[in-house]
Amino acid sequence: MPNHSVFNPHNQPVFTLITNAYSSPGTVAPPETSAGSNGSMYISTASNSSSLGLLGGSVTITLQISNPGSSGKTLYVSRIAGGTGISLNLLSSFSANFTLIKGGTLTSPTSASKLNTNFSSANVSVMTANSSTSAVSGGTAFFALPVNAGQFALEQTGSIVVPAGQSIAATLSASLSVAGVLSTTLNIAWWEA
Repeated sequence: MPNHSVFNPHNQPVFTLITNAYSSPGTVAPPETSAGSNGSMYISTASNSSSLGLLGGSVTITLQISNPGSSGKTLYVSRIAGGTGISLNLLSSFSANFTLIKGGTLTSPTSASKLNTNFSSANVSVMTANSSTSAVSGGTAFFALPVNAGQFALEQTGSIVVPAGQSIAATLSASLSVAGVLSTTLNIAWWEA
C-alpha cells in the first residue's frame, strides 16, 4: 500500500477507526460511538410537502433544537441531513437553499419528536425540538448553501456546540416554477453531555 500509513499515531489529525498493537496501541472512534452506547444521542426530524399549482411555489421546513437555560447540559451536533423530493422531471425549474441559524424565532412552531438512538435506553433529551413551515425570523445565519434535488448530509462530529440558553435551527426551502409535488425534510442528530 504505497503512500498509506498503516499505523494510528496519536499526533495525526485524522479520525480513523483502527486497532494498532504494533506501536502506540489504541482505538480511535468518533465521539458519537460512545454517546450512542451511553444513551445520550438523540435525533429529531421534520418534513413538509405541498402539491403546487401551475405557477409553482415554495415549500419550507425549519427544525430548531433549543437548549434550555437551566438544562445543565451542552448540545453537540453530530449530523444534519435532509433533502428534497420532486414528482416531476423538469428540474431546470427547481431551486433550493439550506441555512443554519444561531438563535432566532419560529413562526407557528410545532413540537417535533426526539428519539434516543439507543433503543434500549430510558434516557430522555432535555432539549426542546420544534419545527415550522416558515423560515426562522431573527437569529444569525452562519452557514448557507444551495442544494440539489435529493439528499444531503453534513457531518459535524460535535464541531457545533450549543450551550445552555442557546438554540440552533436548520431551514430548507425549495421552490418550483411549474406544477408538481415538492417536499422538504430535515434531521438533526446530537448528543448531550
